Amino acid sequence: MAIERQARDVVRAAVVAWEGVSSGEHRFGGIEFRVRRRELGHLHPTFADLPFPRRIRDELVASGRARPHHILPDSGWVTVPMRTPSEVTNVIELFRLAYERAVGTVRPDDQSVG
Repeated sequence: MAIERQARDVVRAAVVAWEGVSSGEHRFGGIEFRVRRRELGHLHPTFADLPFPRRIRDELVASGRARPHHILPDSGWVTVPMRTPSEVTNVIELFRLAYERAVGTVRPDDQSVG
C-alpha cells in the first residue's frame, strides 16, 4: 500500500503544481484533476484514467504508453498503470499532454504523441 500511496502522491504533487489545476475526490473514488470544469483525468491506487480524442488515444495505445480504458475500451479514455517509477513518469507526461490540450498550449497540428 505504501508504494501505491507514494505513486499517487508523486503524480498529485506534479499535476496540482500546474497553473489552474485543482484536485478533489472523483465520483467513483480516487483523485480527480480539473482545469476549470474540464477533467484532465483521475487516479486510482495503481493506475490513472485520462480522456483524449480518439486519434490521440489510438496513438497512445499503439505506442504502448497506455491501454484502452478498463471499463470503456471503445472510448477515447485510456488506462495507464503507475506501479514503477517509469510508469509514474509516463502518467505525469500524459497528464501534461491533457493539461496542454485543456489550456490551449498545444497547436492543433502538433498533437502527435508518437
